Amino acid sequence: MSDTTQLVMAGARTAVPRRVKRRVQVALAVALTAGLFFVVIAGNGYLTGRTTFQAGFQAWLAFVRRPDILTTMVATAVVTVLLVYWQREKERKSGGSGRLG
Repeated sequence: MSDTTQLVMAGARTAVPRRVKRRVQVALAVALTAGLFFVVIAGNGYLTGRTTFQAGFQAWLAFVRRPDILTTMVATAVVTVLLVYWQREKERKSGGSGRLG
């Protein structure tokens, strides 16, 4: 097992250590989750007419900055990335694609 792997971002390939790639993937997953929460929280207030867009943004910021929410997003991303890598490693060792039939 090599210590480096390919990281492809914005069309550019870069050789990076596996740990760096996993950290980038976790950070990307957390950012996407935070973005989804932004759409839900800010969009809900904006579309119902109860708050302005700026107030919705402030509500989202307060929500995302909570340690329990941030910890949950990071933990979920870490577990997901590790599960995907574990499954890929099992498929490689078994020599198959993992498909039945």
